[in-house]
Amino acid sequence: MNEKTVSEAIAYRRAVRIYKDEPINTDKVKNCLRNATLAATSSNLQLWEFYQVTNPDKLKALSVACFDQNAAKTAQQLVVVVTRKDLWPKRARANLDFLNEALGKPDLPEHLLKRKKMVNNYYGKLIPITYSDFFGIFGWIKYLIFWTLGLFRPIYRQVRSSDMRIVAHKSAGLAAQNFMISMAAIGYDTCPMEGSDTLRIKRILRLPRGSEINMVIGCGIRDNKGVYGPRFRIPFEEVYRLVD
Repeated sequence: MNEKTVSEAIAYRRAVRIYKDEPINTDKVKNCLRNATLAATSSNLQLWEFYQVTNPDKLKALSVACFDQNAAKTAQQLVVVVTRKDLWPKRARANLDFLNEALGKPDLPEHLLKRKKMVNNYYGKLIPITYSDFFGIFGWIKYLIFWTLGLFRPIYRQVRSSDMRIVAHKSAGLAAQNFMISMAAIGYDTCPMEGSDTLRIKRILRLPRGSEINMVIGCGIRDNKGVYGPRFRIPFEEVYRLVD
């Protein structure tokens, strides 16, 4: 079977809620998760983890935590998308080490010297200022300072811990979409689920305190009854605006 084009995969992808009792290839799903890691991510921090679950006992436990909805109960595999905002220091350091090595050659031209200085300021100073917090107190102090500065010039305003949680979940959502489109391209089906007991899921997967569940994705091959109805979308003209 030939892989679908991007447009074909997007058109093929549906939230499939009933899967055939037919196994899917674990390595192929893993490769689709590799594509997930290539998604756009805020500041390239990649504050995500992906748990591909194939163990029957874990699948059953996760299905219960997802209220035994059909998309979980009939799934051949489950993928749990997890945000790790708590890993920002480690991921910032990884970016800094990578970029400093790339820009570590002697006799760099002026524009690359400026780039190296910018990188070190961004990951060494700005990211810690943005992500650091202490029981929410520092976040509100930053918010008030930045709000005041914003009276006089454009400034980044999402600096509270709750704001950074949203940033991490947005990046994880982009990665999940990469994964689902990649699955559709090879003829596999998915269903993203938000309805779940996230605390129980964390316990089942033994996730650390700082992690959060972004979504659980059922994976398999669609049953004839797996798509509950025709696709409905608001007319494009209602959601599209051209600013020229």
